[in-house]
Amino acid sequence: MGARAGWSPVHLLVEDGDGALLACAPCYAKTHSQGEYVFDHGWADAYERAGGAYYPKLQVAVPFTPVTGRRLLVAPGPRADEARAALIAGLEAARAQTGASSVHVTFPDHADWTALGEAGWLQRTGEQFHFLNENYRTFDDFLGALASRKRKAIRKERERALSDGVSIEWATGGGITEAHWDAFFHFYMDTGSRKWGRPYLNRRFFSLLGAKMADRILLVMAKREGRFIAGALNLIGDDALYGRNWGAIEHHEFLHFEVCYYQAIDFALARGLKRVEAGAQGEHKLARGYRPVRTFSAHHIGDPRLARAIADYLKRERSHVEEAIELYGEHVPFRRGPRTDEPAST
Repeated sequence: MGARAGWSPVHLLVEDGDGALLACAPCYAKTHSQGEYVFDHGWADAYERAGGAYYPKLQVAVPFTPVTGRRLLVAPGPRADEARAALIAGLEAARAQTGASSVHVTFPDHADWTALGEAGWLQRTGEQFHFLNENYRTFDDFLGALASRKRKAIRKERERALSDGVSIEWATGGGITEAHWDAFFHFYMDTGSRKWGRPYLNRRFFSLLGAKMADRILLVMAKREGRFIAGALNLIGDDALYGRNWGAIEHHEFLHFEVCYYQAIDFALARGLKRVEAGAQGEHKLARGYRPVRTFSAHHIGDPRLARAIADYLKRERSHVEEAIELYGEHVPFRRGPRTDEPAST
């Protein structure tokens, strides 16, 4: 992280008169909108076409991590509300002091999102798809909760994904080698080059990730004829598995679903994890047993003209998101009635 990468730390602290920490927020000055998963490229383009400078902007986030959690970190106690208000005001002041166009708090929990909205920030919603472990012990237990047709479809997909001599390997902890990272980086570059045009993470990033937190990493690797052909990177939380990147150098029908979604469920059930968060977007996850959940972000825009335009857009977008989640809930593949859940705080 740093200015060369477009992420310059501008973390905010709220202290009392004795220097005791009351609140803080992880904040970065950014010169682009990569690594965020809440997309504002259209806002940037529109503002710059109108003669404004959208960058730098301030981003309150965990970089490269589309996971809901606390963003306004406030110490409990009688001064908590005062400290939260001071932190929000500090973010607004930091925008003006740094010359940033805006401040964006991405993937806050519902409490933080509500507090920011009450402070006058623009509120945005989105959706992800999560697998929720309803006390399943095995994958077959999970399948038993599905409608018969969906259950048969998933079994057929898993069978066909591995029908051409493809095998699956889990690598975590000390079992992750540089050979795994070499192969996975190849997959990452191939996928990134095709989907976005410029992969953002370099090879050294993955080695550093493995060196710092190998016990929190799960690589699901597919192999055929003695070489790795596809893989998915997941991070292991205390109660959830978080899907991140995927790539492949051979195409096999349904292999993406097997490596990214079904193997993640297998691992979560084996570890007793409560859910799998399979990353941003992806309506196709619905048919694979992943349920729709809401996500949140909040935005403080300096230019009143841009703020009005974005507020109008977000009003319509929130309505669309609610309609989509309701529709998704009607089409979950489970035998029981539809269910949607707010994401848990992490």
